This record gives sequence, structure tokens and C-alpha cells, in this order.
Amino acid sequence: MMQGWMFDGLPLLRYEPTEMRIRVRAGGTEIADTTRAMLVWEPRRIVPSYAVPLADLRCEPAESTVEPVPARGRLLDPGIPFVAHTSPGTTVDVVAGDTRFAGAGFRLEDEALAEYVVLDFWAFDEWLGEDEVLVAHPRDPYHRVDVRQSSRTVRLEVDGVLLAESSRPVLVFETNLPMRYYLPRADVVAELVPSDRSSACAYKGHATYFSAAGYTDLAWSYAEPLDGATQLAGLIAFLDDKLTVSVDGRHREQRPSPGAVIFRDRLGLKQTQQQS
Repeated sequence: MMQGWMFDGLPLLRYEPTEMRIRVRAGGTEIADTTRAMLVWEPRRIVPSYAVPLADLRCEPAESTVEPVPARGRLLDPGIPFVAHTSPGTTVDVVAGDTRFAGAGFRLEDEALAEYVVLDFWAFDEWLGEDEVLVAHPRDPYHRVDVRQSSRTVRLEVDGVLLAESSRPVLVFETNLPMRYYLPRADVVAELVPSDRSSACAYKGHATYFSAAGYTDLAWSYAEPLDGATQLAGLIAFLDDKLTVSVDGRHREQRPSPGAVIFRDRLGLKQTQQQS
């Protein structure tokens, strides 16, 4: 049963079991293999972590000297380090042979999780859910991504400059994020300059970024999206929070949400040249 769900600030420790087989590997070494994992949301954490029974670890948790990172009183997005814990507990190292993963485990004081250790997703090379690779972080069973083909006409501008206009967009409706428009590259009139930035989404896959109209990392694309988002392959999305967006000829105001603010702030929107 889901424990203590409340989106407004996410103040409670939440957890629930999953029957999915979870395997963790690093450098060819198996760290864990379990069908008894728990999905755990520490207070104010937006995405869950996996907690693995101690009995299913293939390595040893050990006392850690890693200092905890202060977790300020706001929602914690996936970019906030794992060691920023918001529940009572003990940070541990994970020791596999001669390799020590400092601060990669956390033993919660909660009685129901006493025989579990929460693992840092990014500390290890590979996570498998059954026989498929997991990307970015564990998927939240209460998070939904709907990808829909549309015939609405979408027009995107910035500083009076047309970026793209399309009557064949693919719309993405994602929990706690604003609707996003993914457009065929042929309908993008702005020059797209590849940047060094990349990101990973548990639901859509690995994205590469582009600068456009004098703004760094203004657009992104998924070359090989994950199952459930394959319609997005090769399409272009823009960080439209600060753009002028028209849908079927009507100006669209972005409705703020905590997820949207975090996404915008994490990505940023930097102007790289003066617009004329």
C-alpha cells in the first residue's frame, strides 16, 4: 500500500513493493538481484529510488565517511545528489570486491525497511527491470506519459523570431509537467546547432540538445526513444516556457506547476548572442 502520499511538498516517507525483478551491476560485478525490491520516495523527492533487501545484495554495506548534503526545504529533483537525504537513517558505502562505492547506500530507520538498503541509481553502471535496461531512475507507477498525434497548428516564436510552425505535432502529456510539442524537423525554420548537452529520461530515453535563435540548449530530440514514446523519434521539442506559443491561432499561456519550474530551472535558458 502506498504510504502517506501528498503532492503538496511531498512531506512524508513513502514506499511500496514491486514484483519486478531488479538487477544492479557495476564494472561486470553483480551488486544485487532481487524480486523483493521496494520503491522508496524520501520526503520531498520527486522520483523514487529502489531499496533492496540486504539478503539479496551480492556485496556488503559498510560504514561510510561520506558527509550528508544539506537538503534545503524544496522539492528535490533527480539532479539533487542521492546523499541529500531527508529521512532519518545512516549513509553506507557499498563494497564489491576491491571497489568501494562511497555513500551509494542508505539504511532508513523506518521499521518496515529495517532489512533494506536504498541504492543510488547513478552510482552503478547498469540497472535491469526484468531483462530491460532502466534509464535515469526508477519509473514511478503514478507517473504517466501520454504521447498523441495531433492536427492542431502549433507556432513557436522567441523575441519575435519564428522558430517553428506545424500542423502535425506530436503532443506529450506528462504528469506534473506542461504539455510539450514535438515537431517534425522539416517544420522547424530556425537553425538548430548541436550542443554538448545531453539528458536522460526514465520514460522517453536519452536526449540530445540544440541551440537556436541565439539561445543555448533551447531544443532537444530523442533519436531512439523508449517503448511508449517511439512516436517522438527524430522530432524536435523546444523549451517553450519563455517562448510565444500559439495553438490554432490562439496565444497559449503556460500553467505553472512544480515540475515545470524544476524542469525549466534545471535546463536553463541562456541567451548566447544579442538579438537584433
